[in-house]
Amino acid sequence: MKWVDLTHALDSGTPPYPGDPRPELRRIRELGRDGFNAWSLCTGLHAGTHVDLPLHMLDDPRTAAGFAPERFCGRGVLLDVRGQSEIGWKARYDTLVKTGDIVLLRTGSDALFLSDPDRYFGEHPVLAPQFADRLAACGVRMLGMDLPSPDRPPHALHKALLGAGILLLENLTGLDKIGRERGFFVLALPLKLAAEASPVRAVAVLDESGADA
Repeated sequence: MKWVDLTHALDSGTPPYPGDPRPELRRIRELGRDGFNAWSLCTGLHAGTHVDLPLHMLDDPRTAAGFAPERFCGRGVLLDVRGQSEIGWKARYDTLVKTGDIVLLRTGSDALFLSDPDRYFGEHPVLAPQFADRLAACGVRMLGMDLPSPDRPPHALHKALLGAGILLLENLTGLDKIGRERGFFVLALPLKLAAEASPVRAVAVLDESGADA
């Protein structure tokens, strides 16, 4: 098996979503002075690579702690949607995307995450409404993307996707390293937080046998 890390580092240099606090990773103990090393992290939960749960946009009582771990793992399918300002659904996706899949969208926007966060957050591609409708009809488990959001305020598609039970995995990176449409497994486990979102360590696990995951 080959493991591909799809996660941005989370530290004091991580650009926050506009209006959110900047993450602060601070050293609070030093080995030479205190006998051990320790750091503290103060951050909003939508910084870096993270998962959005329905509570983020909807009146839904479930927090990250209320979901079973297996809800954040599953067969992956990678869609290369580079060059589209509005991401549309293609007819071939009807057979490519299967019930229970975790769909990953590669736009290439992750290249701007650190180098030009204003463009990354302010000028990112968005989903066409039909795309969200088709994902719901296919019964996918989670939608991941190298974007800060599938839409912009007032976040109608955010609400539609979460309302359809599709969790949102945002700010991915390294999707180009997967190198295939299918034949891999996705894991993106959140912290067990009583909150509407959580940082994750997202990875793709590639089946080197060539079989579908």
